[in-house]
Amino acid sequence: MKKLFGLTFLIFGLIGFTAQAQDEAAEEITDEEIAKFAAMEDSVMAFYEQKNVELVSMIKDNEVIDGAGRYNEIKAAWDDEAKLAEIEITDDEKAAYEEILEFMGSLSTEVRELKIGLIKNDDVLGIATYNKVNKAMKANPEVKEKVDSLMAELKEKRTPDEDESASDNG
Repeated sequence: MKKLFGLTFLIFGLIGFTAQAQDEAAEEITDEEIAKFAAMEDSVMAFYEQKNVELVSMIKDNEVIDGAGRYNEIKAAWDDEAKLAEIEITDDEKAAYEEILEFMGSLSTEVRELKIGLIKNDDVLGIATYNKVNKAMKANPEVKEKVDSLMAELKEKRTPDEDESASDNG
């Protein structure tokens, strides 16, 4: 009976050890998974940067608000009717500012929806890979460093160097 108990204990111990080894093996992150994760994050960042350029242009080039200075003045007074009266805001300026606020509000939603779509798309990344790499980044600084490094490389590739573009024009 003692031999049976010992054998059972040994078998369950091996099963537990095998399961643990499989969990650890499953948590290993491949370079391909890191590259996919970095590419997804870079795509989201590129989209955000493009939308941010649109927002800045929307503020600077706004004919009603007449530039960033007036925009900042309206922004500072926005929640205070007395201040809005003091800066003599027009109905057209209110409408233009509200349009900018609406664009800003939709921006975070668009970015979030894009990221979720890319994460859910198995051809781009996939939820399991996202969760696996994200968890590994939190647990292992080396994985985070790899992802950050790849993201920096990807950003550099899509953002032409200012010096090169200036010399190309000259």
